[in-house]
Amino acid sequence: MFENKEQELTPISKLGEFGLIKHLTEHFPLSNESSELGVGDDAAVINPGNNRVVLTTDVLAEGVHFNLGYVPLKHLGYKAVVVNLSDIVAMNATPTQILVSLAVSNRFPVEALEELYSGIQAACGRYKVDLIGGDTTSSNAGLVMSITAVGIENEENIVKRSTAKPNDLLVVTGDLGGAYMGLQILEREHAVFLADPNMQPEMEGFDYILERQLKPEARTDVKGVLEQLDIKPTAMIDISDGLASEILHLSDQSNVGFRLYEEKIPMDNLTITTADELNLNPVMTALSGGEDYELLFTIASEDFDKIKNHPDFTIIGHAVEKEDGNFMIARGSNQLVALTAQGWDAFLGNQYND
Repeated sequence: MFENKEQELTPISKLGEFGLIKHLTEHFPLSNESSELGVGDDAAVINPGNNRVVLTTDVLAEGVHFNLGYVPLKHLGYKAVVVNLSDIVAMNATPTQILVSLAVSNRFPVEALEELYSGIQAACGRYKVDLIGGDTTSSNAGLVMSITAVGIENEENIVKRSTAKPNDLLVVTGDLGGAYMGLQILEREHAVFLADPNMQPEMEGFDYILERQLKPEARTDVKGVLEQLDIKPTAMIDISDGLASEILHLSDQSNVGFRLYEEKIPMDNLTITTADELNLNPVMTALSGGEDYELLFTIASEDFDKIKNHPDFTIIGHAVEKEDGNFMIARGSNQLVALTAQGWDAFLGNQYND
């Protein structure tokens, strides 16, 4: 939660709804040609020319998606933007604008929202997207954020979930499982603090996985890299709910099955050692952990030579006929393990209970 003992904090009621919007958004200049009109009117105006407009939206609710006991507001603002931009990137499109809506309780002073928006502004600058509008209202349930992201792309470049074919190669960017392990460390240290506020958190040495959880990045770089390699994915999705869940989404939408090779799943050494320390199966953190915001995609098998040695990508499996199902081939054997969706579902449990 936001604390500042050196200055008097400003109640939101002092500015009012429209004054608050103006105060929080006055330092967001427009940088995209397609942004004709931003914050301040009844609606934003986007002129995409001859391209396609891609839209996505996400809601983040306090106590369900984040815990302000250990998530700094600036990091929350940054991550909330990235979560949405990742969905645009997963369509092989270029993110250009966002809209931000907030529901806040009266326990949040203006300065707390300034901190939140400083993270939003940092993400807008990092990814060159424009804040063009949104809404604010009061809340009886803490902080709730809804961000809508807009992307623009030529029709021929857009990649869907529904166009993978049997024999396509299954490819992933980066490494997996780190965000989930970062969450485990945050939860562990938060529990220790609640039990004894005088205890100092033990965060040293966990920097990489903590950043994967608190400050993930959207893979906006992948589109350009694939273009340089002369590869267009046949289907694509971002990894927000865990590798297994996303494979099953591709399977369902494309009407194919998949074979995933356990030994090929890319994982950082810190993710593996931290999982071992906490008596968790490292592979399960990649399959079911979620929030990695890497990209999972399929490519034609004839593109294998173009991508096989590239450091940004790992070929982890291939598509098969739908009736052959979705299985992981266990490490060091030919045993088939059925893939099941065990990723995070906001309606099936509260991941962030104290």
